[in-house]
Amino acid sequence: MAAHVPPVADERESLIAYLDQQRDAFVTVAHGLTEEQIRLAPTAGTLSIGGLIKHVTTCERGWTERMAAAPAAPTPPDRTVEEQATAWGDDFRVTDDDTLESLLSALGAQGDVTREVLRHADLGAAVPVPRDAPWFPHDVDAWSVRWVAMHLVEELARHAGHADIVRESIDGATMYELVAAREGWPETPWLKPWRPAAPTRV
Repeated sequence: MAAHVPPVADERESLIAYLDQQRDAFVTVAHGLTEEQIRLAPTAGTLSIGGLIKHVTTCERGWTERMAAAPAAPTPPDRTVEEQATAWGDDFRVTDDDTLESLLSALGAQGDVTREVLRHADLGAAVPVPRDAPWFPHDVDAWSVRWVAMHLVEELARHAGHADIVRESIDGATMYELVAAREGWPETPWLKPWRPAAPTRV
């Protein structure tokens, strides 16, 4: 995807296009990384590129299930509240079975599902507010599908920003350099496409 969302005709196209753009940011921020590098947590926290990709996939899946089920609530999870609490944060952890390819594939597949849901959803349909976490409001019964879609843009954009910081901490690469490398932009005096560092000679 280019650096900017293409022209859109209406609200529905806007929601889909901006979600696509923010999702694509994770493909860009991971460009050129090794399997070891997607597991690095080089900042003061524990965030890694692989963990962020895994988390936003889980996050998008949950919100999309809510939009698809509106105005009903989605199917309850198989796990108890206690089991869910124990597993809290697992979606930020990159396991031995995870690879960059598998993580990006899962994110892309979820994007296909979200796109299809938003193409056909009633944007005004009521989405019941969850009651299973302290950050959900108790004075609101439901949001609209359009509210949830906008919230999902916010969630992906926030974590894409986290990923930018993590990536720059790994090798100094910034977003426009990475987009330029992915899309083959010509080098200019003020912007050079990212290139892998030359191997160090011993």
